[in-house]
Amino acid sequence: MKYYLIAGEASGDMHAANLMKAIGRNDPEAEFRCFGGDLMKAAGGSLSVHYRDMALMGGIEVLKKYPVIRKNKRFCKKDLIAFKPDVLILVDYSGFNLPMAGYAKKYGIRVFYYISPKLWAWAKWRVRKVRRYVDQMFVILPFEVNFYRDQKIAAEYYGNPVIDSIEAFKPEALSCNDFIAGNNLKDMPIVALLAGSRKQEINNLLPEMLKVIMDFPGHQFVIAGAPSVPPEYYRQYLTGHDVNIVYDQTYQLLVNASAAVVTSGTATLETALLGVPEVVVYKTSPVTFFIGRFFVRVKYFSLVNLILDAEVVKELLQYNLATVIRTELDRLLHDQAYRSKMLQQFTLLRETLGDAGVSERVAKRIHDILYRREE
Repeated sequence: MKYYLIAGEASGDMHAANLMKAIGRNDPEAEFRCFGGDLMKAAGGSLSVHYRDMALMGGIEVLKKYPVIRKNKRFCKKDLIAFKPDVLILVDYSGFNLPMAGYAKKYGIRVFYYISPKLWAWAKWRVRKVRRYVDQMFVILPFEVNFYRDQKIAAEYYGNPVIDSIEAFKPEALSCNDFIAGNNLKDMPIVALLAGSRKQEINNLLPEMLKVIMDFPGHQFVIAGAPSVPPEYYRQYLTGHDVNIVYDQTYQLLVNASAAVVTSGTATLETALLGVPEVVVYKTSPVTFFIGRFFVRVKYFSLVNLILDAEVVKELLQYNLATVIRTELDRLLHDQAYRSKMLQQFTLLRETLGDAGVSERVAKRIHDILYRREE
C-alpha cells in the first residue's frame, strides 16, 4: 500500500512518525510520502515539504502568509496525484488538511483523519467537510467520539498517542546530575519554559515568560528549544536574561524541572503525564484574539482541563500574563498542598487516556480497513 501523510507542526510530525512505524510493522510493503518533518523522514517517509514552511496559526498570521500557503497547497495537490496513494492520512492542521481531503476525494483517494482538528472548539461549521470528505476519523480525546457521533460522523478512539511517547521515554537513562552537566546548567532547581513550536507563539509568549525570572532567584529557567526554530531566534529575546536553551531533550528537561510554564497545546498534556506541575499560557495577536472571542465556545482551552472537564491547571490567556504567571508559579513551587492536588489529578488524567500501544492499534485498524477493501 502507498500512504501519503500531512502533518503541519512538531507534535504532528512525532505522532505521524510513530504511526508510520506501526503501519510498516503491519504492512511490510508500505510506501510513504509526506508533508511533515525530520521524524517522518526518519520513519521512512519521502519528504516533499518540511512543516517549518507550513506552521502557521491565527487568522491574521495566516493571511500574511497566504501566498506561501497557496503555493504549498498547489504543490501538495500535484504531488498527491503524482504519488497515487491508496490512502491520504491527515494529522490535525485543519486549515490545510480539510481542503486536501476534498481534493483527494475528487480523485477517488480514500481519506483518514488521525488526530482530529479542534472543530468542537471553534469551527463547527467545518464538520460538514469532514462528513463529506473523510472516510474514517481516528480521534485522540475521549470526548471527541460523542462530538462526532452527534454530527452523524463515525469516529473511533484507540487512546492518545502522547501516552506512547511518554511510555517510550526512559528518564533513568540520564540522571539529573548528568543532564545538568551535559547542558552546562547550574546546580539549582529548574523551571522549564515551553514557549511553543511556532515562531509566532515564541514571539508572543517567551517575552512574557522571561519577565518573571528575577522574582525567582533560587531557580534557573531553561527553554525547551523547538526543533524547527534555530537558537538565534530565541537569543533575540534573551538579552539581559540568564537563560539556557536545550534541544531534543524536552522530556528530560521536564522530569528534572520543579515546575513548568507551558504554551497551550500538546505540550500541556505531555507535561502533566510526566508529573510536572504546570501553568498554561496562550497569547495571539490582538485582532486574532478579538475575532476568536466570537467563535470559540469551550469552557477550557488546555488539553488537561478539557479532558478532565475541570480546572486542574491554571489557564492564563492574552493579557497581564507575566503578573499572573508570577503568582501561579509561586504557588506551584512553594504551596505543597496545591502541588499535591494537581499531581493527583494528573494520575486521574493518565487513567482516563488509557493504555499505551495507541499507534499500533490505529495502524492495525487502518490495515484492516484498507485490506478489507481490496478483498
